[in-house]
Amino acid sequence: MTTMTDTNRPARRIGGKQVLRVFLVTAAILLIPFVAMRFTGEVDWTGSDFAIGAVLLAGTGMLVELAKARLRTRKARMIGIAMIALGFVFVWAELAVGLVGSPFAGA
Repeated sequence: MTTMTDTNRPARRIGGKQVLRVFLVTAAILLIPFVAMRFTGEVDWTGSDFAIGAVLLAGTGMLVELAKARLRTRKARMIGIAMIALGFVFVWAELAVGLVGSPFAGA
C-alpha cells in the first residue's frame, strides 16, 4: 500500500480564487493609509505611492501563492515564503527611507 506524503504532493495550479484573494488583501491593506490620510496630516501618500504599494503587495502575494503551489515540502515552502517576506521588507524599507542609498530611496 502506498500513501501520499507531503514530499510527493503534486504541484497545484494557481487559480482565480488565489488571485482574487491576493487582490482583496492588497486592497484591504492599502485602505489603511487611505483612511489614515483623512484623519491625520502625518500620512501623506500620493497616487504613485499607492500604485507602487499595490504592485509591491500584489507581487509579493502572487509570489507567496506561487511558492505555496510549487514547493513540495513544508520546509521548502516555509523557507521560500520567508525569503519572499524578507525581500518585500527590504524593498519597502529601501523605498521608504533608503537603506542602501539607491536612486529610488525615499526620505
